[in-house]
This record gives sequence, structure tokens and C-alpha cells, in this order.
Amino acid sequence: MDFLGIADEEFIRQDVPMTKQEIRILSLVKAQIAPDAVVYDIGAGTGSISIEAARLAPQGEVFAIERETAGINLIRANVANFAVPNVRVIQAEAPDGIANLPEADAILIGGSGSRLPEILEAVTPKLKDKGRLVLNCITVQTLMQCIEYMRTHSDTYIYEAIQVQVTRLQQVGTYDMAKANNPIYIVTCWKK
Repeated sequence: MDFLGIADEEFIRQDVPMTKQEIRILSLVKAQIAPDAVVYDIGAGTGSISIEAARLAPQGEVFAIERETAGINLIRANVANFAVPNVRVIQAEAPDGIANLPEADAILIGGSGSRLPEILEAVTPKLKDKGRLVLNCITVQTLMQCIEYMRTHSDTYIYEAIQVQVTRLQQVGTYDMAKANNPIYIVTCWKK
């Protein structure tokens, strides 16, 4: 049986950014992915979210959209490693690559390359009614762009935002020291 929360170390990563395990778990829970869901993972990086989404939706389809060739290669390697045949890898800089996709039940955005408003405009008509849009925002600017979009589209979306910061113990000699990861804002949007 597949479980949610694959250890970070199990992914092939190299120098490509990856959504860490705890943030991945929360984001996927917020997305409420059904077994037959169609899911977009925009700014897929290493494909860690795509792979976990594919395991949650074995009868569904996951579209991993990534602009960087290094990321595309890692996604393909991780898809093969985890044997998830329902992941479709698309090399494009979003919002490019979205127009011809089927309607989505859930959309996760982990990277926007400074094109978040354009991406939100492109995905809004593709997200099914009652679908969920989940954004992981590293910067305050990205968070504010997201909130501004949701406020100006309040007839389409209801949203909530949480801030999460994970701190892990790290051994330093004979001591354990708390080492904090950067805080992440997770914005969950429900399409009315």
C-alpha cells in the first residue's frame, strides 16, 4: 500500500528545488486528491508532488509542468524510480503548456517564475467547479500576488492561507540543535 509522505532522501534531487516532505504532505491534504483525479503540478521541480499526487490518484492523471531541462530530467527519473505511469511530463514555462490540458480537479503551484498572475488567469477556467488550487509561496510577494488575485476574484474563489515552518533536530557533536527550514505560506483556494 502506498502512503503519503515519501522521505525526501528517496527522491533523486541534485540541485533542483524540491518541496520538503512536511510541506508536501500538507499541500496534498489541502488538495484533497481523489483516486480518479486530474491534477496539475505547476513548477514541478523534481516531481515530488507529482509522484505523491499520482499515488493518491492511481486511476487519474497528473500533469507535471516544469520549464527547466534539469527538472524535467529529474521528474522523469523519479517517475521511473517510483513506477507511477500516470504522470505526464510537460516541459513548458507556465502558463504555456496549460491550454490543451483536460479540466483539473486539483492544481498545485510550487513555482511560478514571476508569472503567477498569468498562471492564475490560465488555470482558473481549467479548474473544475469545487476544485482546489493549492499554492506554496516562499516569498511574501508571491503570497500577496495570490491573495490579491483571490480577492479580485471572490466571485470565483474562497481561500485560506496558513504559514508553516518546520524545524528539525540536527546532531552537532553530542548535542541536538534545532535547525529551521524557511517558512512557507500554503494558500488553499476552493472554486465555487
